[in-house]
Amino acid sequence: MAGYPIELIVMQLFTGLALGTVFVLLAVGLSMVFGLLTVVNFAHGAFYTVGAYTGVFLFGLTGNFWVCLVGVPLVVGTIGLVVERFLVRPLYGRGIDYPLLLTFGLAYVLVELVRIAFGTSGVPFSAPPSLQGALNLGFGYFPLYRVFLVGFTTVLLIGLWLFIERTRYGLVIRAGARDPEIVRVLGIDVSRVWLLVFGLGTAVAGLAGLLAAPMRGVIPEMGIPVLVEAFVVTVVGGMGSLAGAVVAGLLVGVVVSMTSLFAPAFADMSMFALMALVLVIRPQGLFGRAGLMGG
Repeated sequence: MAGYPIELIVMQLFTGLALGTVFVLLAVGLSMVFGLLTVVNFAHGAFYTVGAYTGVFLFGLTGNFWVCLVGVPLVVGTIGLVVERFLVRPLYGRGIDYPLLLTFGLAYVLVELVRIAFGTSGVPFSAPPSLQGALNLGFGYFPLYRVFLVGFTTVLLIGLWLFIERTRYGLVIRAGARDPEIVRVLGIDVSRVWLLVFGLGTAVAGLAGLLAAPMRGVIPEMGIPVLVEAFVVTVVGGMGSLAGAVVAGLLVGVVVSMTSLFAPAFADMSMFALMALVLVIRPQGLFGRAGLMGG
């Protein structure tokens, strides 16, 4: 690191955290659906794309980014509820391959619908005026929108953790994931629990698409690389682990950011190198449980 000012290194670390928050949101939704429903959702990147374009549509109607921040997860989450109820639910109990293939095909359908509705070229989407500009963090000026992104994601994750770990419904969700038969014996409708989880996971994916749009652009194919990134983060953190998704998302963001500073040619492959290293040392990921895929 000789020759690089310490301010630049610290700034790049913070850039990595901001990038990592997008990875965290992507992986949290994916891990939630897999960890609680054992469904590998290959349409996750498509829901991310739908979230970004829903934000474009709502912003065109209202001109208010904060309305989009509320409306996008509601719209995308509702789509997720419909998908779970009528497409995914009939496949429960048939093996992990069936919902995987279904969501793989669904991803193509959703992207084609986006192309039909919005065209094949990208559309502009900027951060709201109140979040433009830069903020002095003491070690340099940093884009205000990225500072907001880190803070908002932190609050969102704390709220999600409190919901799952500290509420009665969160207890039912965790119990239904571990032993649905016992939950049924207690008179609880497990199908409603799974419906909520899938809807919540897709809502988070849509929200990630909206939040990433000002930084990464809005195009119909934006969900393709994102799906790969989401799976890398999920595998590094451990399939089905929400804590792992958070830690791995931030770690991958920092690794990619720092690699782009010291060795830009290797930035794109750095996350895959990290994944390979983690899997060699700990095949189930940082926080994963051994045998989860086989269970």
